[in-house]
Amino acid sequence: MSSFVFVFGTLKEGFPNFATNRGLRQPGVFATKERYPLYLVGERHSPWLIDTPGRGEHVLGQVFEVNAETLAQMDLLERVNQPDGYERLRIDVVSRSEKTATPMAVFAYLKPAARLDGAVLMAGPLAEYTLGHAALYRHWQR
Repeated sequence: MSSFVFVFGTLKEGFPNFATNRGLRQPGVFATKERYPLYLVGERHSPWLIDTPGRGEHVLGQVFEVNAETLAQMDLLERVNQPDGYERLRIDVVSRSEKTATPMAVFAYLKPAARLDGAVLMAGPLAEYTLGHAALYRHWQR
C-alpha cells in the first residue's frame, strides 16, 4: 500500500536526508493549503513545521508517493513516537503548478507547538526551506 507524503525540508529531492526518501516524486511544487510556521531550530538548524494551522506561511515543498517500507524509514528518521520527534499527521496541500488544483490529503511531519517552548529559533517563519538553509543543517549525532 502506498501513501503520499509532503516533504518540506531535508527529505526533499537534492537535500541532506533525501537518501531516506525512496518515493516517486509527483510533478510540480506543492504548498500547504493552510498556513503553518516553519522554523530553523537549534544549532543543527533543523527545519520544524509547527502544528498550528492558520499561522506562518503557505509552506512550499514536494509530494512523494511512498511504499510502507519507505514510510517506516521516514518515520524512523523523523523520530516519530519519540519524545523529541515529529508527528506524522494528515494535512492538505495544493499544487502550485495547476491553476485550479484540488487540495490533496497527504502525510507530513510536524512538531507540536509545545516543543517550541525553550527552543532556539535560528530563522523563520519561512515559506520555503532552501538549499541555503540546508547548507547550515547539521546531521544528528548519536
